[in-house]
Amino acid sequence: MPCGEDWLSHPLGIVQGFFAQNGVSPDWEKKVIDYFKEKLKENNAPKWVPSLNEVPLHYLKPNSFVKFRCMIQDMFDPEFYMGVYETVNQNTKARVLHFGKYRDVAECGPQQELDLNSPRSTTLERQTFYCVPVPGESTWIKEAYVNANQARVSPSTSYTPSRHKRSYEDDEDMDLQPHKQKDQHAGARQAGSAGGLQWCGEPKRLETEASSGQHPNSLHLSSPFDLNFPLPGEKGPACLVKVYEDWDGFKVNDVLELYGVLSVDPVLSVLSTDERDASALLDPMECTDTAEEQRVHSPPASLVPRIHVILAQKLQHINPLLPACLNKEESRTCKFVSAFMSELSPVRAELLGFLTHALLGDSLAAEYLILHLISAVYTRRDVLPLGKFTVNLSGCPRNSTFTEHLYRIIQHLVPASFRLQMTIENMNHLKFTPHKDYTANRLVSGLLQLPNNTSLVIDETLLEQGQLDTPGVHNVTALSNLITWQKVDYDFSYHQMEFPCSINVLITSEGRSLLPADCQIHLQPQLIPPNMEEYTNSLLSAVLPSVLNKFRIYLTLLRFLDYSISDEITKAVEDDFVEMRKNDPQSITADDLHQLLVVARFLSLSAGQTTLSRERWLRAKQLESLRRNRLQQQKCVNGNEL
Repeated sequence: MPCGEDWLSHPLGIVQGFFAQNGVSPDWEKKVIDYFKEKLKENNAPKWVPSLNEVPLHYLKPNSFVKFRCMIQDMFDPEFYMGVYETVNQNTKARVLHFGKYRDVAECGPQQELDLNSPRSTTLERQTFYCVPVPGESTWIKEAYVNANQARVSPSTSYTPSRHKRSYEDDEDMDLQPHKQKDQHAGARQAGSAGGLQWCGEPKRLETEASSGQHPNSLHLSSPFDLNFPLPGEKGPACLVKVYEDWDGFKVNDVLELYGVLSVDPVLSVLSTDERDASALLDPMECTDTAEEQRVHSPPASLVPRIHVILAQKLQHINPLLPACLNKEESRTCKFVSAFMSELSPVRAELLGFLTHALLGDSLAAEYLILHLISAVYTRRDVLPLGKFTVNLSGCPRNSTFTEHLYRIIQHLVPASFRLQMTIENMNHLKFTPHKDYTANRLVSGLLQLPNNTSLVIDETLLEQGQLDTPGVHNVTALSNLITWQKVDYDFSYHQMEFPCSINVLITSEGRSLLPADCQIHLQPQLIPPNMEEYTNSLLSAVLPSVLNKFRIYLTLLRFLDYSISDEITKAVEDDFVEMRKNDPQSITADDLHQLLVVARFLSLSAGQTTLSRERWLRAKQLESLRRNRLQQQKCVNGNEL
């Protein structure tokens, strides 16, 4: 069996070894998975696996072992493939069994021919996910993964893609040029979503469809190919991910780390119109897919590579400064958490000072921003999401760059974020909610197709007077539903489908926001910098990278801490509420009590305390009193604005 580094460069050789040893017994598949699991447990082994997030595709060897950090943007229909197939040597009549798992193209030697009627052949099913890089992933996250990765790769000479080699950044500026390929295969392409088999027993000319629209059946897509990223300006590869086990455990918008076999065979890019027409004559049901659907589901492999998954892990978070799974009772994880918790107090104090400077000297607003940044939906009671804490930061200077630079600060702290500029034009023209395109049979992404724990900053200071049209009204409704219910309704034309989420929404506005919010805090700047850009640059440069990393660990880790309230404290809170209502029935309502409990929860967690104490309850009441008094003062100054 191959050994050494072959598991990285020739994973299919490893698979072949297990298949040859075990034959058609299903044991070989489990042995393959166990083998790669053990390999990745070796010291720093994951860091030696090349990542599609960091390494340009043309640097990677076809059929090598790779990893990919991504979000499931869409799930295609399951497809059939040849799990085991048999070939016959045309001269010697010798028969050989092959495995089809982890492959797109069935291998046949020069004198070999597929026996499609062999009783030893098996047809199996696999699921295909369309995966994109994590939307809004922060630059510091990408850099941290690049610095940690020890894989050394050089441009692959064994694979020449059907188009000129470019990096992902260049891909977006390129047009797919019409071209013809002559490819001599004595192989077979495995089944697509229709379950058919395209077999090339003889050398055959294969022609790719160009996006120029010269063919009547060609698809008019945005140049070069619509990669369907949820957010504008995103870079990186999209991948078709083939999953063989436990695909029911994954869902749209899950963030995954995948390990598998890279497949970039040029034949995957080919859509032979002649073959499609011929199959339609033989069996019209074989050609039920539209040209548009085939184009979307079989994009050029040089642009959308395939990964055949051997191991897949759903990620709790994407912060590389922490252990990947924080709820495991592993000694390494426990040591990390306990060590960091022991120095939590000074980290919180430094973060509070840092955010106070970012908010122009407003320490009360900084307190609430910390609570907001560590908030997350921890459960749902009926339809009510518990743990959400949307903050409306009012009093922001209108038409200034304040929100832009505050967002820069947030980008340096959180793993993933997006700033939505709430202008009339954006609200009327941007697509917020994903919708199903039945012609292409795919889910077309929208701005709100985001993974959990993304920070969404809505800049309402840019809003001018104007008219919202129908799409604009729908977009405002979508934002309101996201904030209130932590869900996004995807449009499937004939019905809406709810996708629950946990998105941290921060709204900056001049007066009270037009959107709902759990908490409004009015900004009271203690200083007005003459140049916000210079002020932000100096603030960021003044923080040591090691301190910044502690802030990042702090904000990620505290989201996953358990929290509880003892019976004793529950009774004290109830008594306190009754007492406050007795003194002034109008001063506090049941909603106000809920708000107090939410503030107390995140105030406790921000101090590393997993249970509510009397001290934190009193501090929460104090913060809420200060916040309300400030709003009341502003209302007196500006009339009914608030």
